[in-house]
Amino acid sequence: MTYAAPPQVDLARTHRPDVVLMDIRMPGTDGLAATATICEDPELAATRVLILTMFETDEYVAKALRVGASGFLTAPAPGALLAPAERLNDLTPREREVTALAAEGKSNDEIAEKLVLSVLTVRSHIQRALTKLGARDRAQLVVIAYQTGLVRPESSRF
Repeated sequence: MTYAAPPQVDLARTHRPDVVLMDIRMPGTDGLAATATICEDPELAATRVLILTMFETDEYVAKALRVGASGFLTAPAPGALLAPAERLNDLTPREREVTALAAEGKSNDEIAEKLVLSVLTVRSHIQRALTKLGARDRAQLVVIAYQTGLVRPESSRF
């Protein structure tokens, strides 16, 4: 019997993103199994998986972390999105653009090439966005971009 990897795993293998946002429940795919497959793949050792879901239970958290997820985030109530969404106004248009591309899984090199910037300039924009949005790392920046609607799931590769 041949095992067919979920599309999220195939995409991760193809694009080698820094971060994959994975839902636990998806049509036709078990997010925990897909997470385990990504985390067990030596070629994806640099890829981090964040579980993003509306279902916060101790069981899901334990399973997600046990299979190798780097973090577990619950989707906030709609009113809770107002604060991060308002902070997006603090970003310059270029910082928003760079943040959106980073959230879509693009590397600094890819962003630099697409926007005709130096990699150092891209890093500076990401660092300023991290500071302005109160994010501690790129993974949190990605989550904020999705939570606030800066990036929509259908616009990303995952």
